Amino acid sequence: MERYNPQEIEKKWQKKWEEEQVYKTEADPARPKYYALEMFPYPSGNLHMGHVRNYSIGDVMARYKTMEGYNVLHPMGFDSFGMPAENAAIKHGVKPADWTYSNIENMERQQKEMGLSYDWEREVKTCDPSYYKWTQWLFELFYKRGLAYKKKASVNWCDTCGTVLANEQVIDGKCWRCDSPVEKKDLSQWFLKITDYADVLLKDLDKLKGWPERVKTMQENWIGRSEGLEFSLDCPALGTKIAAYTTRPDTVYGITFLALAAEHPLVDAICEKSGKAEEIRAFVKRVRNTSEMERTSSESEKEGINTGIVCVNPFNGKEVQIWITNYVLADYGTGAVIGVPSEDSRDWMFATKYGIPKIITLQPRDHELKLEEMTEAYTDKDGVLVNSAEFTGLDIKAAMQGIMDKAEKEGFGKRRVNFRLRDWLISRQRYWGAPIPVINCPHCGEVLVPEEDLPVLLPDDVSFEQGSLSPLASSERFVHCKCPKCGADATRETDTMDTFICSSWYYLRYTDPKNDREPFAKDKVNYWAPVDQYIGGIEHAILHLLYSRFFTKVLHDAGLVDFDEPFTNLLTQGMVLKDGSKMSKSKGNVVSPEEIIAKYGADTARLFILFAAPVDRDLEWSDQGVEGAYRFLGRVWRILLHFEQAVKTGGDAYDVSALTKEEKDLRRVLHTTIKKVTEDIRDRFMFNTAVSSVMELVNAIYTFQDKELNAGLARETARDLLLMLAPFAPHITEELWSRLFAAGSVHQQKWPSYDEEALKVDEVEIVLQINGKVRGRIMLPAGADRAAMEQAAKENARVQELTAGKTIVKVICVPKKLVNIVVKG
Repeated sequence: MERYNPQEIEKKWQKKWEEEQVYKTEADPARPKYYALEMFPYPSGNLHMGHVRNYSIGDVMARYKTMEGYNVLHPMGFDSFGMPAENAAIKHGVKPADWTYSNIENMERQQKEMGLSYDWEREVKTCDPSYYKWTQWLFELFYKRGLAYKKKASVNWCDTCGTVLANEQVIDGKCWRCDSPVEKKDLSQWFLKITDYADVLLKDLDKLKGWPERVKTMQENWIGRSEGLEFSLDCPALGTKIAAYTTRPDTVYGITFLALAAEHPLVDAICEKSGKAEEIRAFVKRVRNTSEMERTSSESEKEGINTGIVCVNPFNGKEVQIWITNYVLADYGTGAVIGVPSEDSRDWMFATKYGIPKIITLQPRDHELKLEEMTEAYTDKDGVLVNSAEFTGLDIKAAMQGIMDKAEKEGFGKRRVNFRLRDWLISRQRYWGAPIPVINCPHCGEVLVPEEDLPVLLPDDVSFEQGSLSPLASSERFVHCKCPKCGADATRETDTMDTFICSSWYYLRYTDPKNDREPFAKDKVNYWAPVDQYIGGIEHAILHLLYSRFFTKVLHDAGLVDFDEPFTNLLTQGMVLKDGSKMSKSKGNVVSPEEIIAKYGADTARLFILFAAPVDRDLEWSDQGVEGAYRFLGRVWRILLHFEQAVKTGGDAYDVSALTKEEKDLRRVLHTTIKKVTEDIRDRFMFNTAVSSVMELVNAIYTFQDKELNAGLARETARDLLLMLAPFAPHITEELWSRLFAAGSVHQQKWPSYDEEALKVDEVEIVLQINGKVRGRIMLPAGADRAAMEQAAKENARVQELTAGKTIVKVICVPKKLVNIVVKG
């Protein structure tokens, strides 16, 4: 028999699929659509096993849905702007574009070698002017809707990357890209007003029934909605009022200090009035260079400096000390937090450390608190107020409402909803990104580049020396231009956009990728989108997914799309590990997909990575597992070609009643497998158990290797086996289909359906128990009733032997499973 040769087979079919454009997709309103999408990669130049897993999962779904009759959109592209290309340019003296496009070409080749069913006609590259023209157009849309603005702000600065970072890109005080420490800088930067959509982004998480709860919880926590009171404390020494925000207005009569962020705008004014200006400035400088994670950690030491200036509590007229601390952040609430030591653990520790007074304002219902006996704050949210003027004696809930009513009535406070979410900082001082399409005119101010002049192209004549200015600022030809409004000499914006802007709308461009008149036609985007199944890593739960949701909602409100959520269902796959760690070059534990494909073929790589673990869990790499997947495909190859003659001569319609008992058993296994595989793919994404079921079916076929097999059953079994295996191993199934059936592509056939009658069994095994202990087994007709089961059990020779001379107390029958005879004596 001809040996299974994956390299020869796979090249043959990849060439044929490409030549015949098998996976090209067009809108077809007569068919239900299905949009399957894996998160597109950064073009690093080489695929890794995480890519292989991600793409294999998506390809199974795309192929399965095609066989179910759906019109499937399954595109691919490249998130191709970003710092690595620029760093390569700096290091190797190559142009970022040359480096990027070379890597894209290599990764396209690798993806095609995997046999992925992408419509390459729809490929997008975010660094291509035909794409970033529309990224710039969308920026202008946001600007016109009041959602893009520029302001001077304290920003996260990564000195290694030479650029600012959004809050979401700072992880444990370090840059998400290079892991270097992040410091604070004051720069004028562009922001998108995502906070305008905070409420709806939070509320609409309830719509996402097909998302993992873990991801929704992460977004909910990041948005961080809280309800409370914002009120002002008069500061006579500074001639101003200081706004503070609290979620516990019931505690306001216990305020003994006000904690300001080191970045608070009043710090300079405080230094002018305080006799400790140098000490304060030194403290502020140190705090500002401490990471936000460290400052807000419950385990970090809380530090502060007393400014010597006081403000006045508007509720009771008492003086309150003003402190500058390391634990308050400027961009949460107002940057000023009330200190209530008796009811907050952090405030208690801080007040104890610095000798700040404490006032009890809440008493538990069952006993009395005394300051001299307390060793920690009373943090239970139950009890009645004390030392709180007219609110003394009220419980917390009633007191909260009354205190907020008082603040609003007397005009020094108001109810407010606050969010942890901050506006999205999108400016980057880098070259390899989409230029921000704004012109700065000395007469007209900020002016958008006219739409007909888009895209604003990246120049070639730039310097890559790092600093607080973008390399674009080094190009005289780029910077200097004319104002489109008044014609005066003007300058271009020299920052580029965060690459997460590019990936926040790419899934929409796939629906109409060659449109040069608009980012996408409304009829096409509304036919294909939203994405039915999105697949990617959990690490994108906040950054990419939250930004994409924001973009979609803005586009919906602008009337460009009819839907307001981008991804109906989300699957977050686990990582690929080797020796217990994530694969990385630095750890020397990388397995190259190219090596596996060259040795075993793409089908083996795909099958192993889908079989080795549930898709949402981490997968431990196993060389033995790869060998096992390769051997299994070899078994499929041999057994189907062994029955080649029977398959070709068998009819699609045959007399099932003429099958022998063993053949009926095989057919039952076949249809049980169809049912199991269908449900595993369609309902549970349990690809590992689906493959396992197919393996069991192959084992069942092998029992006929040296026997006669009904030709009709051989044909039915071979056909349905190939159809079920096709999404997992597309090349070997295509080759075997062409040899055994010849009619069309296996991937364009209808997904098999199972026969309910075939699932039924004639006989079932019944366990025999005496007093709960297993004493034997018998075979009975599947439909045997309790009386027949009891009679058969009592007639069993082994049961009769063990019950002789004993009294049968009762007989318990569980249909199709067991008979338990209870005896005594």
